[in-house]
Amino acid sequence: MGRFSAGVKQHVSAHAEPSALPQPAESETIDAAVPEGEDAHGANGVNGGDAELLKSRLLEAKVRLHRQLIDEIDLSAIEKIPEAELRKQITEMLGEHVLSERLPLNADELDAFADELFDEMTGLGPIEPLLADPTVSDILINTHALVFVERRGQLEQTPVRFKDEAHLLRILNKIVAGVGRRVDESQPMVDARLADGSRVNAVIRPLAVDGPLISIRKFSKKPFSLDKLVEMDSIRPQMCEVLAGAVKGRVTLIVSGGTGSGKTTMLNALSNFISEKERLVTIEDAAELQLQQPHVGRLETRPPNLEGKNEIRQRELVKNALRMRPDRIILGEVRGEEAFDMLQAMNTGHEGSMATIHANNPREAISRLENMVGMAGLNMSEASVRAQIGAAIQLVIQLQRLSDGTRRVTSIAEITGMEGNIIQMQEIFTYVRNHTDDEGKIHGEYRATGVRPKFLNELKAQGIKIPSEHFDPKDPL
Repeated sequence: MGRFSAGVKQHVSAHAEPSALPQPAESETIDAAVPEGEDAHGANGVNGGDAELLKSRLLEAKVRLHRQLIDEIDLSAIEKIPEAELRKQITEMLGEHVLSERLPLNADELDAFADELFDEMTGLGPIEPLLADPTVSDILINTHALVFVERRGQLEQTPVRFKDEAHLLRILNKIVAGVGRRVDESQPMVDARLADGSRVNAVIRPLAVDGPLISIRKFSKKPFSLDKLVEMDSIRPQMCEVLAGAVKGRVTLIVSGGTGSGKTTMLNALSNFISEKERLVTIEDAAELQLQQPHVGRLETRPPNLEGKNEIRQRELVKNALRMRPDRIILGEVRGEEAFDMLQAMNTGHEGSMATIHANNPREAISRLENMVGMAGLNMSEASVRAQIGAAIQLVIQLQRLSDGTRRVTSIAEITGMEGNIIQMQEIFTYVRNHTDDEGKIHGEYRATGVRPKFLNELKAQGIKIPSEHFDPKDPL
């Protein structure tokens, strides 16, 4: 059991043997020596003021006990102890501590307190329950005192809070250290990820005026499929069939949308239609794609070190990926000079590659790509840049997070080539908003524009058939 067990038993034996600790009955309350004038009930039975006082005392006790464990115990030994034994050790120590602190807790509350302490020791403290909650898609920490979550597209405040700023920073440092990154006054912004692939962004003082701001974008353990998106009314089956055929037929595409519109979710869903015989290389700032193929090479950027050196940017990774014999390159998000190298890859035998981009509509996505190519510092004319884009990209999928919290595929557009210096684009499917009801829910419908995409001939030659009625504007989707 190692030094951890010895550390716990040393602390407990200073007061009482674990076996001699009082074990309260399920309905019994630990209220020994409650100060005169306090209500000697469990947390479920106190009035509002006493409940707040107890809640504050519990939080302080948890943080203090956590610090004490860190001081006394070799935390590296925790990994070697079975979870059941670790919980038992913590519960024994906590029972003695609760008595010495005179905390009025019944058996159920004591068990809950032990779970919270266990989370502090092995997980991410107060936000562990939120991470385990499948209904939560985003966790937004606005300083140590305020924690919000997004459920079903709507933000709501939670009762979760941290003891103080130091407590929150301790949890944050545990997160960033896990992926070899750091956050401090010299580098007060950081992108990181959790073990399950959830994306983390944090900003601390001096940039965050009131205290640390942390955003956690959770990702489902089971990646979304296009069928699941149909169930959520984010897309229609006919549109899915066209997109599935495009991916199978190696049509190069980009997924465009605003923050939180579901770009990465869509990219994960589309990747299900890539053949398992292909070699994929993914490039991301913080690895979050969940591809299901067996042959995937994952690359992740690296921030500069303390001296501001040894940074590895996406552009270097795209160049290196070309030497790794990929069939397709998937870029988590194109946001700068790597756009030029991505277009070069798409134009040199890596058809079917994919990327996401921040933009509000397909035309704006193309304009942003133009600007990003310009950031590479190359002496290219505007016409040349547009010709590169027109030759490389065939399909733009536009996503939007609407005001009622729902996410929709609002447009699927095909790039058909150049006419003069203008990139030609035709919309294949669109989402039309009809009205908003009294509860703020947006009602609309998906429509085909009547345009048959040019890439259908490519798909037909590969044996991929898509019914022509999918493009009939008279047939409802």
